Amino acid sequence: MTIKEIQEEIVDEFSMFDDWMQRYEYMIDLGKSLPLIDEQYKTDDNIIKGCQSKVWVHADLEGDILSFTADSDAIITKGIIAILIRVYSGQHPKDILDADTNFIDEIGLKEHLSPTRANGLVSMIKQIKMYAIAYQTQIK
Repeated sequence: MTIKEIQEEIVDEFSMFDDWMQRYEYMIDLGKSLPLIDEQYKTDDNIIKGCQSKVWVHADLEGDILSFTADSDAIITKGIIAILIRVYSGQHPKDILDADTNFIDEIGLKEHLSPTRANGLVSMIKQIKMYAIAYQTQIK
C-alpha cells in the first residue's frame, strides 16, 4: 500500500468513533499491537528529543525499503508512534520525504493532544523524516 492509501485507511478507521475517548482507546489498542523494538535499540541515540515521555525509534534499510520499530514508556504515546510506524514503515525513503501529514489533522489528533504531546508528535515525524534523508543517500 502507498503512504496515501494507509493514511486514508487510518482516517476511515478514526471516523468510525463518535468521541475522543473511543479514539484514545483505539490508539491505546494500536500501541499494544506495535511490534516491539529490540532492547538493543533502546538507547539514547534512538530517543526522540522533544517528547515528554520516552520514545525510541529505530530504522533499518532493507534493499530500498525503510522499516521502523519503536516503543514508548507511555501508553498514549505508544499509540501515536504505532500510527506513524504503520504509515511510514515499509516505504521508500523518497516517498516518506514526499508524504504530507494532513491525515493527522483529518483525524483531529493534534488538536486533542496536550501541547507537550503535540510537540512530541511533531518530533516523531521529524525523526522519521531524518531517517529517510539519511538512508536515501545510501540507495543507488
